Amino acid sequence: MDETAINASSVRSLKDDTKNNSAAETPLNKEDLIVVGSINSVEDADDVVLRANGHDPAMQRQFKWLSALGLAFSITNSWVGYLSNFGQNLIYNGPRMVIFGLVLAFFVQFAVTLGLSELASAFPSSGGQYHFCYILAPKKHKRFAAFIIGWMSVVAWWVVTSSGLSLAAVSICGLARFFHPDFVIHAYQIWLVYVGCAFITIVPLFLAPSKVSVTVQVTLFLSLIGMVLMFIIVLAMRQQVQPASWITQGGLGTSGWNDGTAWLLGITNAMYTFGGTDGAIHISEEMSQPGRRVPQVMGATMLVGILTALPIMLALMFCMNDLDAVINSPLPSLEIVYQATGSKAATSFTIIWLAVIYVICLTAQWVTAGRIAWAFARDHGVPFSNYFARIDPYFKFPVRTTVAAFVFVCCYGLLYLASTTAFNSIVTGAVLYLNITYAVPQGIALFQGRKKLPPRYLNLGWLGYFCNAFSCLWIVILGVMVCFPPSIPTSTATMNYTSVILVGLFTIFIIFWFTIGRNFEGPHIQWDMIQVANQISRAKNPTASSSRRASVEA
Repeated sequence: MDETAINASSVRSLKDDTKNNSAAETPLNKEDLIVVGSINSVEDADDVVLRANGHDPAMQRQFKWLSALGLAFSITNSWVGYLSNFGQNLIYNGPRMVIFGLVLAFFVQFAVTLGLSELASAFPSSGGQYHFCYILAPKKHKRFAAFIIGWMSVVAWWVVTSSGLSLAAVSICGLARFFHPDFVIHAYQIWLVYVGCAFITIVPLFLAPSKVSVTVQVTLFLSLIGMVLMFIIVLAMRQQVQPASWITQGGLGTSGWNDGTAWLLGITNAMYTFGGTDGAIHISEEMSQPGRRVPQVMGATMLVGILTALPIMLALMFCMNDLDAVINSPLPSLEIVYQATGSKAATSFTIIWLAVIYVICLTAQWVTAGRIAWAFARDHGVPFSNYFARIDPYFKFPVRTTVAAFVFVCCYGLLYLASTTAFNSIVTGAVLYLNITYAVPQGIALFQGRKKLPPRYLNLGWLGYFCNAFSCLWIVILGVMVCFPPSIPTSTATMNYTSVILVGLFTIFIIFWFTIGRNFEGPHIQWDMIQVANQISRAKNPTASSSRRASVEA
């Protein structure tokens, strides 16, 4: 049967296959069949799939493939992200940990992301992970699972945004100290720069809300250009080149951990390089053919990430001449570029470009932080849901949840004044929080039966079982390793607070469940309509001939 030819017998067959499915919420009636039968464009198919997933179209579909990649990579920005924390991998096991830890982290995160992208292909919705949980979990537990993962997603994305802002603030202050070595940077000054960056980066959403798709494309190209320029400058101005044995040399770690533990910690740390790979999912409702394009963009984000991060780190590792100076520097990226080039002017140019990328990429994070909270609000998952679920009629995007994210981020930054260690523990924990939301829906799909998944563009088949199972196993390892202190012996000053914070967060979420959770409804999905609509949307050019309409209406 052609993908665009859905007749009455095929609809009845799909209904028979799914009528006993525990995820079914609303049966497919004659009116629904008429709607499906009237699809005559890709846009119509997208809207029908969205309604089958429980929501009406609320925003313009402004993101094309390239602009969606621009947003997704602006968030992940792998080479930039790794430059912010590779110093810790040097501490774990020297240059070889920086390089091979990155490669291993790529394969780990790629497997997790691939399994998640299959669910995004099956159920395209801005709600993302909590939406998948609600659809796939057993009826008895679906509200609880979706509610907890919904809150975890919101908090994770708001903390990830805080993380990006902190990197921008620290980089800017580090540049000031680079030019003026006697300048003493206080915590309150970093916080002021942090708030200033937050304000500057959220403003474009209000000045040109309909041009966000263009903004993120510009960000993508600036990031790629910056990586190429830094790569060329480092190689052209290199002061010396280390032998190949330098990259594979062992025994350079100073963390105090044994090799096995150090390797696991290094992989965990390098996963920050690929953080936020679900970004494209949360603009599913602003993208044409999301069931097809979202998984494509998620995969492309990972590939662009490794193809940018690995070359620049290889160049820097080979051109580094003082390992201890890089490890002990307050801004390792600045120190290693300075060692490689031997030029203050060249170092200033590359680090300023890097700081600019840190800043301009934050607009994409505000987009995602606002969208995930808005999606959760329309399913009554947050206090004052009716207030926060509103799309502003003038700006055409969820202004209220975006502003709420801004307020949270600014208040969260105050923690930096009290304890930089606690602040950094929460930032580090963001990778864990996000991966928990990636693994839980995959675990539900695995144990509830992958055969229940509807027709979709990305069908992993047997590989899906591996990705889902691996995600569940890895989250256990990640959950343990993220809680380890970065070095031993440890003290109150170097203690890792991630475990305490994670327990505290879950406690808060449970309290929310017994208070505001009773209002949480979840999406009113139509399982059998999803089956039919997804099958139609998979076609490249859906058409609605009069004969097909007649057969469906019959």
